[in-house]
Amino acid sequence: MQRHPRLQPLSREHYGALKLAKLCAQAADGDDTAIGLACQRAIQSWADELHPHFMLEENSLFPLLRDTPHQPLVEHALLDHRELARLKDHMLSADREALRQFGQLLKAHVRFEERELFPVLETHLTPPA
Repeated sequence: MQRHPRLQPLSREHYGALKLAKLCAQAADGDDTAIGLACQRAIQSWADELHPHFMLEENSLFPLLRDTPHQPLVEHALLDHRELARLKDHMLSADREALRQFGQLLKAHVRFEERELFPVLETHLTPPA
């Protein structure tokens, strides 16, 4: 099934997020150098990709589900966004466990959006012409 055109760019960005999640998980089992480099990469990815991605979702898509029975899906996504931000802050000190948790949560978050949230959002978007 092809995504609605408004969601396609976000779905493409999810691929990069999954690659980052895998890098984080693998590096968390490595030495201090690997952990430090992966933390730096995650922090940079946060600034360049993840945070803008989250802001787009929060400002333009999540309001579509406000006051609907699907509001709990939005709340789930918002909690994930906040927890990923918190973990990113802990990675400033090259925290191994924060790196591991960041990778695990990022992977789970992308899967949640692709499998649960985006299909519901598509029902609230204007059909493509």
